[in-house]
Amino acid sequence: MKCLNDFIYLLALIVISPKILYRVIMHNRYRQGWSERLGKVRRNFPDKKCIWIHAVSVGEVNATKTIVSELKKNLPDYEIIISVTTDTGIEQARKLYGSELKVFYFPFDFSFIVHRAFKRLKPDICLLMELEVWPNFTSRAYRLNIPVVVVNGRISDRSFPRYSLVKFFVKPTFKKVSLFLAQNKEYAERFLALGGHSKTTIVTGSLKYDTAQITEKVEGADKLAEQLNIANQQLWVAGGTGPKEEKIILDVFKTLKQETKYNNLRLAIVPRKPERFDEVADLITQSGFELARYGQIKNSQEKIANQNTVILGDTMGDLRKFYSLATIVFVGRSLVPMGGSDMMESAAMGKCTIFGPHTFNFKEAVKALLLAEGAIEVKDEKKLCRTVQKYLDEPQFARKIAHNGQQVIKENQGATQKTVAAILALLKK
Repeated sequence: MKCLNDFIYLLALIVISPKILYRVIMHNRYRQGWSERLGKVRRNFPDKKCIWIHAVSVGEVNATKTIVSELKKNLPDYEIIISVTTDTGIEQARKLYGSELKVFYFPFDFSFIVHRAFKRLKPDICLLMELEVWPNFTSRAYRLNIPVVVVNGRISDRSFPRYSLVKFFVKPTFKKVSLFLAQNKEYAERFLALGGHSKTTIVTGSLKYDTAQITEKVEGADKLAEQLNIANQQLWVAGGTGPKEEKIILDVFKTLKQETKYNNLRLAIVPRKPERFDEVADLITQSGFELARYGQIKNSQEKIANQNTVILGDTMGDLRKFYSLATIVFVGRSLVPMGGSDMMESAAMGKCTIFGPHTFNFKEAVKALLLAEGAIEVKDEKKLCRTVQKYLDEPQFARKIAHNGQQVIKENQGATQKTVAAILALLKK
């Protein structure tokens, strides 16, 4: 079976290699970590027992925070290591954990590479965030009697039909997973349909509720407010945006600014992907607005002189600071069919939160927030404009939405404790 997997991977690599090469040249991606991707990685403390956590990108890395904290408390004699797939994910993991944990690129799932990685790392358990059940990786762990646990597990509406089409290929791999810890009952049923065992598929809730900090203050936000020069102004933050959304947001902002009563409204756009920063900067100036790039003043004592500029958040790891200063938050990748960005973060801060209809990556959170009137979903540009106006014109209504959203986050926390309890029970077997 591993030979078949390797053959399929080789064909896929040939097909996507032009795309990879383009991103290397044009976006400066995939230039680092090749030795680690080939399985050449060492632990910091090879004499200790080891927990290997794998998180694909930024969102999954952020979801590890409470798990890592609790595992360190309960298993102080274990070394925790974290692998990540994307460059942005690696950057975020290193920002979160620094030199405290070993952070490295996830090895390619070719059988010989996976063999090399396991031989060097010698993990005692592998925790895969959300899904990421790779065939050769899982088979190698199974042969070595190393438990594999899917943590914060989910299979989206878009992914499930695709997995079902290749169930004959997926099922043998899923059967080798020791535990599926699912975000909700629907996801648990999908894991079962694809080969999971009923006794080892458990609903624990979403870790992202736990990692969403219930707070109105974020470290560094005061300095950011001073640098942005937003005293006595209202700030609309569009966070985690995707292609085509920024144009919609800028058009809405332009419409609002035509009315005198919105003169004190500012706009900050924080794109999800760093390779799009320059593209969005050009779009802002093409739309007729003066541009201020936060990255140019972040590490200085400067501040933006013109209070009418549109702010581009072109740094990584500062979105929470922008959210903490916001009057209104629009959560991106949701007006376009990209699955949405994390709306729990802004709701936890007590912010008026808006998102579009394409939020399949956060289905449960969206359902809970909308049911409790803790956020508003807009279907298009016109509805977005009307909703922002309503938030600005009716402060009492805005406070109600913000309060309800924060309560939803509070009421749904607790997944970390359930998850860690299941992991500890597995390790004691």
